Amino acid sequence: MQKLLLIGACFLMLYGCKKKEGEQDDNEDELVFFSFQDMPKEQEVDPDANEILLNWKEYQDFQSSLNVMYRAANNEDLALAVEDLVEKEQALQSGGYPEVFHKPQIKSRQRVFKTYLLKLKASIEDRTDVNEPMRQLLTANNAWRNQFNVIISNKLDTKLILDEN
Repeated sequence: MQKLLLIGACFLMLYGCKKKEGEQDDNEDELVFFSFQDMPKEQEVDPDANEILLNWKEYQDFQSSLNVMYRAANNEDLALAVEDLVEKEQALQSGGYPEVFHKPQIKSRQRVFKTYLLKLKASIEDRTDVNEPMRQLLTANNAWRNQFNVIISNKLDTKLILDEN
């Protein structure tokens, strides 16, 4: 009787530990491929604004990191690019702005970009879908780049409007 009970317990253990069909092991790391194909295209910057941006070293470093992110093919590459982008964004925020872009409009759009960048980083770390945070990040980046164009193309003299002497 004891032998039969021991054989039954071993059989139940072996049957219970068997991996069922269609199940994936949680420990297996899969590379998830990511595509920028259906993401918003990058906003063009006005040539006058681009001249100022070319002399802004922190922004150029930031842009090079952003370009690396565009070349990411899977979530691991994207995680490395986002980590680098977070560091460059912090350096950009703590660095000086060119006088023409030292405005609340630029800083607020940068803050929105940072929010979506951190949201994307959290999605990557949680291994959730990154498509929506990436779309939001690229939209925020386009709004930021468009604000450079707006500031450069704005020819109104605020001192005259606000009657500042």
